[in-house]
Amino acid sequence: MTVDEWLQTPLGLHLSAREQRIFDRVLPDLFGFYALQIGCADMPLLQASRVGAKFSIAWNTLADALAEAEQLPFAENQFDVIVMPHVLEFHALPHEVLREVFRVLRPEGRLLITGFNPYSLFGVKRYFGRERSGAWSAEFIALHRLKDWLTLLGFDLVEGELDCFNAPSQRVRSVERPDWLERAGERWWPFAGGVYFLHAVKRVAGVRLLKPAWAKPPRRRAAAVAPSRGAANASPAPPISPPNTHPESAS
Repeated sequence: MTVDEWLQTPLGLHLSAREQRIFDRVLPDLFGFYALQIGCADMPLLQASRVGAKFSIAWNTLADALAEAEQLPFAENQFDVIVMPHVLEFHALPHEVLREVFRVLRPEGRLLITGFNPYSLFGVKRYFGRERSGAWSAEFIALHRLKDWLTLLGFDLVEGELDCFNAPSQRVRSVERPDWLERAGERWWPFAGGVYFLHAVKRVAGVRLLKPAWAKPPRRRAAAVAPSRGAANASPAPPISPPNTHPESAS
């Protein structure tokens, strides 16, 4: 079972709906010309984005383009917004994927990531359960580890949150529990959400702009006093000796 097939299960649909709420809240405030979704092409995460041109890529499902996440077929500084739902945990070199995303993202561009939290009930089922397909075949990445990778690459973290506090069960009755259970999780065990969301911005060291010569203000010259003609021909005055204040000379 692939990840896209797993997302069609009751638990996968519940998780997709929870994550869609997060993206629908954040994306309307992000602007630009081009937006890209990497992975999970069946999830319309960019539907709330106001960016004009939207694209999606995947490596094992239908999308606008087929490509590997660590080898994106785009030039540098192309996209204003990139979303990556559950991509890093399914790649052997996730930091290489982040480096490639940093390359194609424009300066001040935004990166939105979701991932499975290993310190949650999802993580417990991943490490102790018998199922090894779909989401459970992924290598969960700790939130603090992902933050370190982003910081080292040059990203600044804008915001983050955790969601999906319910037990990861495939029974419809379990995943359709009231939202008060999610609210209780946010209040009493906020670190144990099944998935996490991170919003980061690409920072590039500023370049000092040099003004052209015509735009520079004229430099002021130091004022100089021209000597008078009489002062130029006059002989130098003898040095003035200090007054003699010795008591013997006074007498």
